[in-house]
Amino acid sequence: MTRIIGGRAGSLRLEVPKTGTRPTSDRVREAIFSALDTRDRLEGARVLDLYAGSGALGLEAASRGAARVTLVDSATAAVMRSNAARVAKAMGQVDVVVTGQPVQRFLAGAAGPYDLVFLDPPYELPAAELVRELSALVPLLAPDAAVLAERSSRDPEPAWPAGLALDRRKDYGDTALYWLGQPA
Repeated sequence: MTRIIGGRAGSLRLEVPKTGTRPTSDRVREAIFSALDTRDRLEGARVLDLYAGSGALGLEAASRGAARVTLVDSATAAVMRSNAARVAKAMGQVDVVVTGQPVQRFLAGAAGPYDLVFLDPPYELPAAELVRELSALVPLLAPDAAVLAERSSRDPEPAWPAGLALDRRKDYGDTALYWLGQPA
């Protein structure tokens, strides 16, 4: 079971796609959002959730005060729309956009800017493709934006593209969470 952990839609259950996704665990999401809350990164943020799956990360951000959330996943648009409707019903008004485009195509046509980006691709996604997507993302970032990328903790750290620098890495079992920002 996946659920919204905190905020105005806290404890709301979310539908999860039957196959093809690896939902971020409650433990990892709690750590992410605790850190984001501490850094005051959510209130009014423009959030982009790439490879969104159920939309749990982006919808959690909406529940905690993000101004606008964009969910992108080519395989799970119906599930994301259903979950966005559940969150909207629980919260009243919420600005969530759902797109079923492939990530690379979305990034090629997106306008930005985004303050916070979640990038949780399948672990099988080659590192070179991840770097290509991050490179396409860089021009869409607001100044001082944060990018959180999930990968398998067994994989080597990707070579980050120009315009992004590693702030820190935190491992949670099989999950490595990379906190990225713009270089100083």
